[in-house]
Amino acid sequence: MAQHDYNIANQTAANARTDINNVLSAIATNNSGTSAPSTTFANQWWYDTDAFILYIRANGNDAWIPVAYLDQTNDKFRILDDTQVVNTSGTQTGLLGDQATATWETGTGTVESLVSPAKVKAAIDANVTGLGFNQTWQNLTASRSFNTIYQNTTGIPIAVNVTGVPAVDSTMIFQVSSNSDMSSSVQLGGQFDNNGQTSISAIIPDDQYYRVSVFSAPLTAWAELR
Repeated sequence: MAQHDYNIANQTAANARTDINNVLSAIATNNSGTSAPSTTFANQWWYDTDAFILYIRANGNDAWIPVAYLDQTNDKFRILDDTQVVNTSGTQTGLLGDQATATWETGTGTVESLVSPAKVKAAIDANVTGLGFNQTWQNLTASRSFNTIYQNTTGIPIAVNVTGVPAVDSTMIFQVSSNSDMSSSVQLGGQFDNNGQTSISAIIPDDQYYRVSVFSAPLTAWAELR
């Protein structure tokens, strides 16, 4: 560890020899010390022996630019977090560091950077949508009824399965429409099983309206994948 002002003053030969050796020692040790050199020059190196950070002096001699962390325990060179990757023109093309989880979730950032498995999963969960993804079957029998119009407001498609016991010669009809009055709807008919029950299912796109119409029938079960 050595630092010097890099000025060899007029002095005796012996003192000059010592001064020159001190200058060479400062050069050889990258001006290392527990604090920055008191005399600085543009593009000068300095190694902080307390923080283990290697710096280089800015071209304007007005700031120290951190270059790397030197792991003295494991004798390894470490790249500092949030180090920008740039092209030969100095334009940033990447980042050796982390970005906020929200940045990955929105999926709009264009800066290449390091990403943890947890943030990859968070981004997938936030951006991948579709029937069955992060959805579960829910029993809505208590809150649903026949001949009533409902709307899918979940933001993604849902699946609906309804079971009832229609009266003789009655038909259970599942209607799906983009209109709240169910005009221009798609209609699906139900199927009887061996117990006289009718089950009917449909996929409801987001923001669409749906209704199960039947004449005089008790509702046995109403489940929705949402």
